[in-house]
Amino acid sequence: MFVETDGALRAEIPFGDFAGAFAAATRVALVAESQGHHPDLVVTWGRLGIVCTSHDAGRTVTERDRRLAAAIEEALS
Repeated sequence: MFVETDGALRAEIPFGDFAGAFAAATRVALVAESQGHHPDLVVTWGRLGIVCTSHDAGRTVTERDRRLAAAIEEALS
C-alpha cells in the first residue's frame, strides 16, 4: 500500500464515497495516537491520502514511519 518517495512513505487509497474515506482516516488517527506518531492525511471524495515522514528527523523516513505504515496497513486490511 505504501510507496517510499521524496523522503516519505505515501499511500493513496480509493473508496466508494467520502464516508468510507473519512471512516478509514478515523481508523488511521486511532493507530497514530496509539503510536504517538502522526501522518499527514488528506480526505477527498472517494480517496484517502496518507504521508508518513519524520519532521523532526529532517523530513526523512525513519523506523517510526515504517512501524506506523505497517500498523496502518493492518488496520485498513
